[in-house]
Amino acid sequence: MATFISHSPAETEALGERWGRAAEHGLVLALSGDLGAGKTQLVKGIARGLGVTARVHSPTFTLVNEYGGGRLKLFHLDLYRLETKAQILSAGVEEFLSPDGVAVIEWAERIADCGLRIADWRRVQIEIIGESERKIIYDDLGA
Repeated sequence: MATFISHSPAETEALGERWGRAAEHGLVLALSGDLGAGKTQLVKGIARGLGVTARVHSPTFTLVNEYGGGRLKLFHLDLYRLETKAQILSAGVEEFLSPDGVAVIEWAERIADCGLRIADWRRVQIEIIGESERKIIYDDLGA
């Protein structure tokens, strides 16, 4: 596990951009953290690193946003509104666990008890430590 202290949203995005540049086909990033921790900010950077030019926003009400036009497709999932195993399984989340591109899942801890298998995934925990500071603990992504 590695730790990065971000002092601003721009630094969080820059970390995501490095990860996006290094990402390989099939990668799943499992993000955990409180509301406002910076999960979507990190995804914006990942998208930029993949070469996605579209505006990235949280898919809280749509479950998944798909972004093309970059080096790899980006699937951005937000499981915040899914509370039960049945809701998660019926939402079709499983198809994004071996993505045709890169999948980033916010509130990924919600799939832990669903028995779903993730082929190539990295855990990322974001903790709020100050107004604009974040502690990002992650599996080494090689970036």
